[in-house]
Amino acid sequence: MKSQHPDAEGAEVTQKSQKEHPIENDCSHAIIGAAVEVQRVLGVGLLESAYSAALAIELGEREIGFQREVQLTGRYKGRDIGLTYRADFIVEQSVIVEVKAVDALADIHRAQVLSYLRLSGLKLGLLLNFNVFPVVKAIHRVVNKL
Repeated sequence: MKSQHPDAEGAEVTQKSQKEHPIENDCSHAIIGAAVEVQRVLGVGLLESAYSAALAIELGEREIGFQREVQLTGRYKGRDIGLTYRADFIVEQSVIVEVKAVDALADIHRAQVLSYLRLSGLKLGLLLNFNVFPVVKAIHRVVNKL
């Protein structure tokens, strides 16, 4: 079945890109570890805002650099179009992290993260769904091929 959101197709990271981008991948392992700990303590069924707040605490405790609710602007045909989105997290200035607490991730979620990557110029995004146990089964790596 063809995806309704073509930007989501091929968004999963490949072995080649893992080798080419060791900084983002090292960082992603640390982010995943923090997410696992958040879910271990909080469980499932809470609002996204609770998981985001807990993830911020966990990243801070692990001394992982991040910004939260980062407002980013976009450009269209060389012109500024203003605020286009707020990234839940930008970790170590290299990975966009989007937090969800939904029954199942949809193609639109992956397409959104890919759009965020394209607009920001970053290469790696992690889409975390805390409503699935264990959370590692609901982590999607999205790569911007630039």
